[in-house]
Amino acid sequence: MLKDKDATVTIPVKDIEVARKFYDETVGLERAQNAQPGMLSYKSGGSTVMVYQSRFAGTNKATAATWEVGDVEREVSLLKEKGVAFEHYDMPDMARHGDIHVAGDMKAAWFKDPDGNILAIVGR
Repeated sequence: MLKDKDATVTIPVKDIEVARKFYDETVGLERAQNAQPGMLSYKSGGSTVMVYQSRFAGTNKATAATWEVGDVEREVSLLKEKGVAFEHYDMPDMARHGDIHVAGDMKAAWFKDPDGNILAIVGR
C-alpha cells in the first residue's frame, strides 16, 4: 500500500514566526511552497518537512524528525555555532562522546527546536 509512497515529517509549533527563523536560519532548510497560513513547508533532500501551528506543540517526548548525515561531528559543530544546545540521553549500549552518542559505527545527536520538539542527526 504505502511502501512506495513519499512520507512527510510534520512538526507542530506554537509560533510559526519563531519556527520559521529556527528552521530557515538555524537548521538551514530550504522553504518550499506554503500550503496555507500557519504552515511552513521545507524541502530536505528528497523529503518534505511541514511545520504547522498547533496547540499541541512540544508535547511529544520522542524524536519527531531525524536527518541522516555523512559527518555527524561536522553537523553538530555547525549547529553549535548557530547556538543549538544538544540533548544527552542515557541509553543502553550507547556511549557518549561530547554531544554525540555512539553505538558501534552509528553516531547520533539530538537537539530541540524552540517548542521542545526533539530532532536528531545520525550517521556512520
